[in-house]
Amino acid sequence: MVFSSEIFLLAFLPVVLLGYYLSPRILKNITLLASSLIFYAWGEAFYLMTMIVSIASNYFVGLLIYKSQKTAQDQKPSKRYIVLGIAINLTLLISFKYANFITDNINILLSVADIPSIDLSPVHLPIGISFFTFQAISYIVDVHKKVVLPQRNIFNLALYISLFPQLIAGPIVRYHDVALQITNRTHSLELFASGARRFIYGLAKKMLIANTLGEVADSVFAISGNDLTFFLAWTGILAYTLQIFFDFSGYSDMAIGLGRMFGFRFLENFNYPYIATSLREFWRRWHISLSSWFRDYVYIPLGGGRASTLRVYINLLTVFTLTGLWHGADWKFLLWGLFHGVFLAGEHAGFSKILERAWRPIQHIYLLAVIVVGWVFFRADTLSQAFDYLWSMIDISNYQITPYRFAQVLSYEALYAFLAGILLSTPVYPALKKYLENISEKNPVKIAFLIDIPRLALLTALLSLSVLKVASSTYNPFLYFRF
Repeated sequence: MVFSSEIFLLAFLPVVLLGYYLSPRILKNITLLASSLIFYAWGEAFYLMTMIVSIASNYFVGLLIYKSQKTAQDQKPSKRYIVLGIAINLTLLISFKYANFITDNINILLSVADIPSIDLSPVHLPIGISFFTFQAISYIVDVHKKVVLPQRNIFNLALYISLFPQLIAGPIVRYHDVALQITNRTHSLELFASGARRFIYGLAKKMLIANTLGEVADSVFAISGNDLTFFLAWTGILAYTLQIFFDFSGYSDMAIGLGRMFGFRFLENFNYPYIATSLREFWRRWHISLSSWFRDYVYIPLGGGRASTLRVYINLLTVFTLTGLWHGADWKFLLWGLFHGVFLAGEHAGFSKILERAWRPIQHIYLLAVIVVGWVFFRADTLSQAFDYLWSMIDISNYQITPYRFAQVLSYEALYAFLAGILLSTPVYPALKKYLENISEKNPVKIAFLIDIPRLALLTALLSLSVLKVASSTYNPFLYFRF
């Protein structure tokens, strides 16, 4: 079940909201936990046990770490338990997400040595396993570091790990950010309304922009050979560049909005990443919860930027290799991560100082060029297709295209989505909102006519169009199934 499906919008969410707010305070967490497990089991009933194992193991490991810290004279028992906890989480992740990838690559080596290959049936990937596994690891690591106390109520920890708003597409929520909210959160009409608004904006991003441009990207990436001309190649990858941003940030908006509707306040996950002027800035704005997770739990423990110059480069390449693999068990994702790691190492080596002295539009062009080229590896089905596609993007001699072929991949709806996507990739909406707030001068009448009524009309239109799109369209991809 995904947020942009009819079953979620018209059945699951209204029933859960009604049940949650009718429940007495003491049962709200149980109601939300049961709803979250049903949400996960809807399409993953067999793999619900994976999540239950994750919940139980991290619960007991957290308690063991805390107990060992109180009773032992040194940190050795605590270190053994944290290693055990991380090993359990990574074993679950590797077993389901990387088993086939590892086996396939081992078989390549075995075939060279003329050794019989390993026969492993395709392993189904439980949706959202990377998200809830990383949340679980952050919990036990923070208990080990004494950042938080262990959760003694297993149902509360289960709610943290399985909470459905951010379960399948993030953001990756840290336990210390929501620990108090799990046991003592507040609800208000204002918070609920802000959550509903945020959810509608996210749904519109997904259905009206991301899905529309996704059809363009899919159509272009399906073209091969000389039929993929220079202009078509750029049309396809630019469509995908906007698709993945509005799809991912749209899901994050919906998750943040749903959280508010249930009294939770999740941290932001995107901050207009395409306006960045360097790759370092881009990763401070893109998927913030993932980049900060790798920074705090991998990069800094490896020595971060305080180590020797060579070690810093190794740390960056290590982190972004893992970032690539986190996104998918495939060599193209590993190469995508290394690609980003190399440019980040280059910026750390001194290129950032050169970049800072450049004309600001040049900085933006550099960033967008790196990102767009990287997205080719991310979107292509294979590495071979990625390199062929990149050649089409630079082969200016193959520029001819018929109006008919162009019309096959780019409709008027897609053109509107392109324009809206480019505009909304910049902070034009917050700037407009701030401008209207300033000229309203806190006058209730001006606020009503300049802000409240237009916003209500916009939300009504976006919700209506989004629901119509959900009901009428058969194209509704879920980009995070491999995550």
